[in-house]
Amino acid sequence: MSALKKVLVITYYWPPSGGAGVQRWLKFVKYFRDFGYEPIVYTPSNPEMPVEDSSLAKDIPQGITIIQQPIWEPYSWYKRWVGVKPTEKINTGFLSESEKPKKTENIGVWIRGNFFIPDARCFWIQPSVKFLKKYLQENPVDIIASTGPPHSMHLIAQQLQESLNIPWVADFRDPWTNIDFYDQLRLTSWADKKHHRLELEVIQKAQFVTTVTQNDAEDFLKKGAQKTLCIPNGYDDEFNPNVQVDSDFSLVHVGSIPPARNHDILWKAIQNLCQSHPAFSAHFKLRLIGKTDISIRKSIAQHRIEKQCEIIEYMNHADAIHAQQSAQMLLLLVNNSGNAKSILTGKFFEYLAAQRPIVAIGPEDGEMNRILQDSGAGSCIDFENQKKLESLLLANFNTYQDQGKLNVQNRGIEKYSRKNLTFQMSQVFNQVIDQYGK
Repeated sequence: MSALKKVLVITYYWPPSGGAGVQRWLKFVKYFRDFGYEPIVYTPSNPEMPVEDSSLAKDIPQGITIIQQPIWEPYSWYKRWVGVKPTEKINTGFLSESEKPKKTENIGVWIRGNFFIPDARCFWIQPSVKFLKKYLQENPVDIIASTGPPHSMHLIAQQLQESLNIPWVADFRDPWTNIDFYDQLRLTSWADKKHHRLELEVIQKAQFVTTVTQNDAEDFLKKGAQKTLCIPNGYDDEFNPNVQVDSDFSLVHVGSIPPARNHDILWKAIQNLCQSHPAFSAHFKLRLIGKTDISIRKSIAQHRIEKQCEIIEYMNHADAIHAQQSAQMLLLLVNNSGNAKSILTGKFFEYLAAQRPIVAIGPEDGEMNRILQDSGAGSCIDFENQKKLESLLLANFNTYQDQGKLNVQNRGIEKYSRKNLTFQMSQVFNQVIDQYGK
């Protein structure tokens, strides 16, 4: 048996960090040995973690090398500035769970966007480059992989590639300047130009750029990437086929809900159905699992559906998987933003694997709806189509009353298994290594 090739994975998110950011590369690392690669993980020893999930540690392969170095981040200053406790977590995507002084927070966002470029982890770049140069000279690897956001991870990899001549793959779990909240960063013209310049340097200097959506892959190719490939997020073998479905008519959302996912048609549809159909009101339960913006709680109260709603602020990954499988229906909310058509969250693929009907609110001509239609896993309702949403919920409720459980088709979703996706990433590595330097 031939020796495994070595890949250095540079990632900010790693267990015990929880949430969506850690899943993709944790699962790649889990399966790399099956496809000829020994992973070496480089990650901070003291990162700012929005959530923690110790249950994810079970997916870390036994005996792999994990290099952890301390990171300094300006969050202690930021917390003091906006008036939150030192122990309070900093949420991503402009999600606020309580009221904060708007002026103070806006100034804080301006400082973060214009002084910490590309992100608040920028102070870790040079210490990491210095440390890893020495480490890699003593412990050579065949290839480097960086994953962002935060995009500071890519800047570490870029400097290592340039100084040590090691091939490099840059993986984008989210876009950079095309991210949906980019226009909320309050950037000066100078800062905006710097973001775009750094983005172009990364995507043009990396030997290969991988993304989670086809639209992002095509966009990076237009911007000068040497090669791109869409390797979507996926699901792992952690689903129990014998989970009992809720006795209530439950609509379950797993994951954070920032303001861009606060769709008024959802609250209006639920309110109308509860008012016009007493049976629906008695049996319906909306369960929101994860961090929810204060605007969501206000919308629920405004539409007087508190009795039908349950908000669970945190649930570890294993329990969240169970909650998805036990739901009568799964709710997916897409950011109402310029890149909405290309959004494919990691949660979406877990929804597919949960084998429960999906109702999504998002563009009907987007990538998500294409997969829903191809697989028969659910329906996507446009941001403004309240009547269609009401009709869909009521039709499914009637089926629930007749049968007690909804059924769903999930055709061809095997291609989204984490192991199959890791094979694709290993093929990218093989191609880069084989062609590098020729």
